[in-house]
This record gives sequence, structure tokens and C-alpha cells, in this order.
Amino acid sequence: MLNIISRRYWFFVLSLLVIIPGLIALAVWELPLAIDFTGGTLLEVRFESGEPPSPAEVVVLFEELDINTPWVQSAGATDIVVRSKPINEAIKTNVINQMENRFGGPITVVRFDTIGPSMGEEVVIQTLYAIGLTMLGIMVYIIYTFREVPHAFRYGLTAIISIMHDVAVVVGIEAIFGHFLGWEIDLLFPISLLIIISFSAYDSIVIFDRIRENLRVHRRLDYETLVNHSILQTLDRSIITRLTVMLAILAILLFGGVTTRQFAIILLIGLFSGTYSSIFIASPILVLWENREWRWWFSRKNARTG
Repeated sequence: MLNIISRRYWFFVLSLLVIIPGLIALAVWELPLAIDFTGGTLLEVRFESGEPPSPAEVVVLFEELDINTPWVQSAGATDIVVRSKPINEAIKTNVINQMENRFGGPITVVRFDTIGPSMGEEVVIQTLYAIGLTMLGIMVYIIYTFREVPHAFRYGLTAIISIMHDVAVVVGIEAIFGHFLGWEIDLLFPISLLIIISFSAYDSIVIFDRIRENLRVHRRLDYETLVNHSILQTLDRSIITRLTVMLAILAILLFGGVTTRQFAIILLIGLFSGTYSSIFIASPILVLWENREWRWWFSRKNARTG
């Protein structure tokens, strides 16, 4: 029988090898926030000629117009997306005219949105509140649902640790991709986080529920064997369910266009991490807690002889 629990420290180390570089990237480069959070203007234009300029050429034009450090990205074969400091309608009209003169027209404005800094700050606060309240609600729900199980609090807190694992993975990778690929965090990012949190909690609850049932049926089994048996019983269900969802998101990635590409990639990474953490992190932490293994970490020799 496959013994996942016996290799729990290998899984803990593997998670640290993924999370630590991301946290270092987060501390050094920070998260690249889009105008949804910092305030600014998003301008998407379509070159009807079918021959848009390169992003570098658009950057030069904006800087010549004294609109410093714009973020420019190609969107499909004909569109250009520009994020910059806030600009008004008159400046936008001037920008479009300059684009038509330099790169050829006609040009169609697909999207023009401006968000003030105060609104961006409010979005950040609301996002943090939403994530925090979601995690708190999940912990309270698990503790209440498993109230008949000894140490029900452990199950709730362990689920939160598993969720925080997934959030750390996603945020760290976002920081790395933001630095090297120019990604920015927009309003789709907190939505993806909430989806990832929900699926991660669901997988953990499925395994925890099987542990609760086995505690009633297999009372003579030691806790480590019982948890490992519960994981194996739910392994197929967890993997198949997650693969089904990931295939749907893969379709969004392949056919959804450039505007949803980053959202789909983050979701795929988060869902994979959620499946991993539910199986290889959450349940092993329960065993670690039950055995109080931290007592052995720095005095293993004494623990064996005692």
C-alpha cells in the first residue's frame, strides 16, 4: 500500500523549495499592481489596417507626449493595450491622432477606462477583506462541522494552513512572472485567489470527512495509518475532479484570448497547488500535530533513547 504520510517531510521540503523563491521575489520586486489597484488609464486600440506597431514603438510615442513609463502589450493580431498614468479625454484624442499619423489609420478605440488612486486603494482594502473573511468563514465552518471529532480545531487550522500554502505559491509565482514577463495584477487576480481557496478547502474537507468516518469504523488503527488510508480512499476522486476543472480552464487558456490568459495560467497553477496541498500537506500536518513531532526535531537522539 502506498504510504504517503511516511514521506511527509519530503513533501514539506518540496513546498518550501517552491514557496521560498516566490517570497524572496515578492520581497525584492513586490507585486506589480495594475491600474485597477494603483489608479491610471487603460487604453485599448484596434488598428483596422491589421498592422499594429510594436509595443516598443508605442512606448516611445507616449514618452514623447510626456506620458511616462506606460505598459504596452499586443492583444491579438490587431489590438494594442496601453496602461499609463491617468489621462483625460483631450489627451486620449491627441494620442489617437498621433498614432494615426505615425503608424497609419484608421484606429478604433476598443476600451478607455480611468481609475483614480483613491478608488484603487479602496479596491485593495476590499480585496484583502474578502480573502480574509473567506478564510475565516472556512475555518469556522470546518470546526463546527467536525465538532464531534477530537481536536476539531486542528482540522480548521490545518485547512487554513493548506490554503495559505496555495496563496503563497500563487502570489510568489505572480511576483516572479511580473518581474520577468511584465504581468500585472488586475481585478481577475483576487477572483482567481478566491476560486483557488474554495477548491483547496473543498479537497481538504473531502479528505477530513473520510478521516472522520474512519475514526468511527477503524478505532484500533493508529492515527497515521488511518489518515494515510483516508487519503488513498479519496485520491482518485480528488485527482479526477480537479483534472476535469483544469481541462476546462485549459480551454480558456487556449481559446480565450490574451485578456484571460494570465487569469487561466494563475488558476491552473493554483488548482494544481490546491490538489497537492490537500493531499500532501494538510493531512500530514494533522499527523504531525497528533504526534507532536516538533518535540523530536531538535532532540531526535534523546527522543529515541527516552
